[in-house]
Amino acid sequence: MSAGEQKNGDKPEDTAAEVWPEVERAECLARGAALKWASGVFCRPEHLERLSQYRKRESQRTTSIHTRLKSMVQSYLEGVGWGLEQLREARAELEEVSHALNKTGLESSRNAEGVKSLERLREVSTNHCQLLAAVSNLPRLYSVRSMVLETERLVESRRLLEAHARLMDLERWQDDILWQLHGAGGSALSAEDEELVNKYFSGVGRLVEALGKEVWAVVSSALALARQNPTPFVSAVRIVEREEALDRALLEDRSGAGASCRPLPPGRPRCWRVHFFQVLEEAVSARFRSVSYLHTRGPGLAGHLSALQHGIMADLATVRHLLEHCVPPHYRITAAYLRASHRCLHAHLAQVSSWDLESGEIFAVLNWVLHIYNSPDMMGHPELVEMDRAELGPLISTEGLEQLQSKYVQSVRKSVSEWMHKVLEVELQDWQRDQEPDTDHEGFYQTSLPTIITQMLEENARVALMIGESLRDQTIQMGLYEMENLLNRFREALVQSGKEHRRDPTNKKNKFYLHYLLASISNCIILKKSTESLQQQQSSRSAGQFSRTPPNPLAALDRAVRRACRLVMDQLLLDLQPFLPGLLTRPWLVQRDPTPKLCQVLETHLELYSRVRTPCRQRLQEESQWLMVVEYVRALMQKRLVCRSADERKHLGHQMVQDGQQLREIFHCLEGEGSVPELNPLALLTVLADFIRLKDPVMLSLEVSGLAAKYPDISEEHVSVLLDIRGDVSRDVRGTVLDMLEQSAPPLPAGYRPIFTDILVPPSTLAFCLPTAKCA
Repeated sequence: MSAGEQKNGDKPEDTAAEVWPEVERAECLARGAALKWASGVFCRPEHLERLSQYRKRESQRTTSIHTRLKSMVQSYLEGVGWGLEQLREARAELEEVSHALNKTGLESSRNAEGVKSLERLREVSTNHCQLLAAVSNLPRLYSVRSMVLETERLVESRRLLEAHARLMDLERWQDDILWQLHGAGGSALSAEDEELVNKYFSGVGRLVEALGKEVWAVVSSALALARQNPTPFVSAVRIVEREEALDRALLEDRSGAGASCRPLPPGRPRCWRVHFFQVLEEAVSARFRSVSYLHTRGPGLAGHLSALQHGIMADLATVRHLLEHCVPPHYRITAAYLRASHRCLHAHLAQVSSWDLESGEIFAVLNWVLHIYNSPDMMGHPELVEMDRAELGPLISTEGLEQLQSKYVQSVRKSVSEWMHKVLEVELQDWQRDQEPDTDHEGFYQTSLPTIITQMLEENARVALMIGESLRDQTIQMGLYEMENLLNRFREALVQSGKEHRRDPTNKKNKFYLHYLLASISNCIILKKSTESLQQQQSSRSAGQFSRTPPNPLAALDRAVRRACRLVMDQLLLDLQPFLPGLLTRPWLVQRDPTPKLCQVLETHLELYSRVRTPCRQRLQEESQWLMVVEYVRALMQKRLVCRSADERKHLGHQMVQDGQQLREIFHCLEGEGSVPELNPLALLTVLADFIRLKDPVMLSLEVSGLAAKYPDISEEHVSVLLDIRGDVSRDVRGTVLDMLEQSAPPLPAGYRPIFTDILVPPSTLAFCLPTAKCA
């Protein structure tokens, strides 16, 4: 082979390499992988012995691969051939179909001219059908006007069933004509034809309105007709049921006939049964309004509600015993009337509740809603037991009831506040009377104030309980608030009265000032019992429910009683004041002149204190005893009498013991079997008398120690005055006694009532003071 031929022979390989560069790359990769595998297998000379085995195995593998490749290529080529064959067959079929379509198009073009010639025939056929319908309906068409006039006369004469039968015939004729003009084939009816038919049958629409007006007039006056002649009402119900049956049949026919069904006639469905109950409810509302036009303000509201009750129950009896037999059972006309009445009542009472009602009016509404409406006289009537009243709902909502109760409490509070102001004014006027206060059957002073207030609050609570416990609790809570306010004003009035009396004690208007103070204390005791009784009436679940700061009239009562007792003690002190300056003086030591007068004043006051109820009577007696002891010791501390000898000390101590014994006889009522003599303030007089008449001054330290143990509030100034009164105490003994007192001053025990703390020691009358360490 020449060089040129060789060159030409190599050209296909180069071309294949250029066209399929992946082949060359794959061959290089295969050679590299083979060399790598061979270098790994034949890495030693002794491994070359198995070269023939490896060569044989690889030859077999290569042969197997070639066989599989050939098989795959062969199956691929067979599939390509089968596909080509299918494509050739499809092409042939498409050519046949195209030829058939061309032939069909030519046939259709030739037939189009024949269809145009049938249009005229179709118009003729349509006109023929319309003329046929007109000819067949001519007798009916000629009689439409006469039937309309006759039906109008029947309606005017209230022959409702006959009128409705004629009306049904007219409607059926109208529907048939419309259907015939519409055509059974489903062709649309022209607007002109439909308008023509409706215009010709326009009297039918007026008849429907006139008949409906008469039917609803009969239904609205059903209660009156039921008592006189229920026949028109029965006819109206039968007409309603006929209309319902027609509506139901037309709707069923329309839903089951598909596209070729008749259209609904004009004005259908009429739903006269629904309208029947609407008219019935409007009639109930109108009848209800005729009762509501009564006088409904002030005392007339209770009569108005009573008229509503009797009217509703009379109508319910008529409906249940008469109308129930005139309608089908599924109407449940009694339940319908009950629902209508309940809705009307709900709206009317909501309007009434929005008015500015007084307490009596609100009570009438609440009592009617909560008790009368559900009582056996109304909704709880035995004949209405089977009615499901739960679906009616409450006559007034819970929020509305709470608002009404709140308005009731506020109205009662206003009235109670006004009455309490008037009662307090009358009480203050009674204090100016020129006679003693009244007494009760036990002889205790009292006025009309507690009786009026107690009766007022208890009556309000009793009336509120007729509505419910919640309203009773709110009313009691309100009453306690107002009582607390009254007691605060009462205490202020006591203070003002005391000031006026101190300015002019001889005023004739204040002649019985003390008596009315004592009556005020008795009044507070009565009010306390009434307050506790009201608080006990409250239910436990309502405690703290109505307010974050509950009323505390008992605390106000306690403050008023304390103030009144203080004023009584002030009056006692005022009556004692003229005689106190002569106490513990030298004339008193000789003649004991002021003591009988002081005892007489005390006896007079204690006799008046017996007109006060316990426990305040006991309190006044104790306070008067305490006051007398304090004033007695205060007179002693003023050093009106300084002993000059042992006989004078003995005489002074003896007189003090006698005074203490005389005062003890006056206050003997306070010394019961369980009383402790050491705790009696009068015992202080005996202790001071023993201190003054002690013979040995050296024993004064021991005596002062015992005195400080019994009366830990005694001070050095008080002891120093006692030492001065004795008149025989040396400076050394005085210093020893005072030092001992200072070192052994015990703290005040719990529950101890100080007596020396209220007694001030007058300042010393020394002209000068030496600058000693003690004085400094």
